[in-house]
Amino acid sequence: MGAGKIVKLSKPLEKFRQINKNLLLRSSPKLWRDDDEGEPTLRLTHPILTKLDSCSIVTLTQFNQVHTQLIVSGLFQHSLAASRVMKKLSSSPSTVHHAVTLFHALDEPDSFLCNTVIRGLVNSNEPVMALGFYRREMVGKLVPANHYTFPLLVKLCAELGRVREGEKAHTRVLKEGFELDLYVRNALIHMYAVCGRIRDAEKVFDLSMESDMVTWNSMVDGYVKNGMVGDARQVFDEMPERDLFSWNSMIAGYVWAGDMVAAQELFDKMPCRDIVSWNCLIDGYAKVGDIVLALKFFEWMPCRNVVSWNTMLALYVRSRDFDRCLALFDDMLEQGVKANEATVMSVLTACAHLGRLDKGEWVHCYIKDNKNVIIDVLLSTALLTMYAKCGAMVMAKQVFDEMPKRTIVSWNSMIMGYGMHGQGEKALEMFLALERSDLVPNDATFVCILSACTHAGMVLEGWWYFDLMQRVYMIEPKVEHYGCMVDLLSRAGLMKDSEEMIKNTPLATGPALWGALLSACRTHSNLELGEMVAKRLIELEPKDVGPYVLLSNIYATAERWDDVEKVREMLMKKGLQKLVGSSLVQPGSHGVKSIGVHSIHKRRLMYSMLSDIGVQMKISHRDMIP
Repeated sequence: MGAGKIVKLSKPLEKFRQINKNLLLRSSPKLWRDDDEGEPTLRLTHPILTKLDSCSIVTLTQFNQVHTQLIVSGLFQHSLAASRVMKKLSSSPSTVHHAVTLFHALDEPDSFLCNTVIRGLVNSNEPVMALGFYRREMVGKLVPANHYTFPLLVKLCAELGRVREGEKAHTRVLKEGFELDLYVRNALIHMYAVCGRIRDAEKVFDLSMESDMVTWNSMVDGYVKNGMVGDARQVFDEMPERDLFSWNSMIAGYVWAGDMVAAQELFDKMPCRDIVSWNCLIDGYAKVGDIVLALKFFEWMPCRNVVSWNTMLALYVRSRDFDRCLALFDDMLEQGVKANEATVMSVLTACAHLGRLDKGEWVHCYIKDNKNVIIDVLLSTALLTMYAKCGAMVMAKQVFDEMPKRTIVSWNSMIMGYGMHGQGEKALEMFLALERSDLVPNDATFVCILSACTHAGMVLEGWWYFDLMQRVYMIEPKVEHYGCMVDLLSRAGLMKDSEEMIKNTPLATGPALWGALLSACRTHSNLELGEMVAKRLIELEPKDVGPYVLLSNIYATAERWDDVEKVREMLMKKGLQKLVGSSLVQPGSHGVKSIGVHSIHKRRLMYSMLSDIGVQMKISHRDMIP
């Protein structure tokens, strides 16, 4: 090479030299920041944080990409970035568990991050996990709580009903010096009131003169929920100002106490009312059984929600006005109100009592098509009970088989359904299947199985299950069980055995047992025993017209017309009158098939009815003879 000639380096060597030069210009790495060097500045407008706020967390794919960028750039441990990550993940029930996982990767978690995760778990209906997170990550790792932590924690204890945990939280409140914080005091008052510690709530209330609307309302609501309506009214009268919650809580207290005069008085004094006010008053009149006033206020309501309709539907069911219940349900749907679980429960109950299989099937289709109605164990049981009482045992069994979880009530309904419709063998098979399950038969189960034996005329099986109930399941027979056995024996013509069972019953023999025996005496024309039982029944219930009518029918069957006339004169003297009987038959194919040649128990029922008609015709013919 000649002197002074410039040597041109190859491109790879030139690049290496440039990289080396850049490294020399950089400062040496540090394990720790200098004391005067604060946390690097980070703003919400940073591109990665902007991307974090806008990314979707449905599948976590986009979030994982942003999370990777935060780690690579060294920003994940920054307090602002970490808080945005926790807030993003804690905002959805599907990702809150991922928030807990990433929380463990943080070097220096603070109270804000802990509060964010706890709130996310609470909002995701994970209260137990939220409480565990607090114990493990805050108490266990000595993360200091702040005045936002304790209201959240105390509210959590109230929701779970864990007053001991609430007391521990109260102790920490005192240690940290937050006992006079208004939000903490309000949460403590609510927690103690909900957990039945109203006197402790009073002590927290008296700690400070500083109170807001929530403080006063918490005390009023607490007294009401603990049944102390007088104390609630005293606090209500002392309130410097009141809102709708104050008035509604006080009205609810009087409704709970059954004092509808005071509830109505407060309702009339309200400066303004909302739908809760109206619903509360209607519910009060419904609870005391005042259909007229409940309906009047229902019709006066400026607007109604599904709770308003459900209250009236339930009232009609309780008062056994099932036709009006179904009519009101139709009005509800016409006005565009969507039914919920409580609605269809009332309607299915009405359908079951009326034998309206057509309406029940329509409601079942409505439930399937309406996402607003969630099918749970109670609703499924109501469905199969409706089908069972209407005689559609195939559909009842289908609903039963589709239930993911069954209760003893579900099994009892199936046994009851088979028994009601004369399918005694299937009722016994269902009982055996129940014994093979994880559930244990209860006293209601044996009422259903004994009733099934009664309808099917299975005397030996009835005796067996009556003995099994006491010997294996240690269930003491009640009046209902003895009633089934007396009915079973009486229908089989074993009147002496029925009489002995009644006399040897350790319980106080009520009219139900004697009534079953008297009915059997009439069926089997046992005049002597029938007279004795009828006189016993008249002594027990002198105002009941039933024993007189049965005794009259027994005399008529024996053609003792003078005695029939004496019974009728006794009824007239005592001012008793037999109500006109009625039967409900739904038109359609179901009604035609219900009385078939192979239905033994229905044939017996028809023969009994025809016998009654024959007796009445004889009496009428005798009265017409001059």
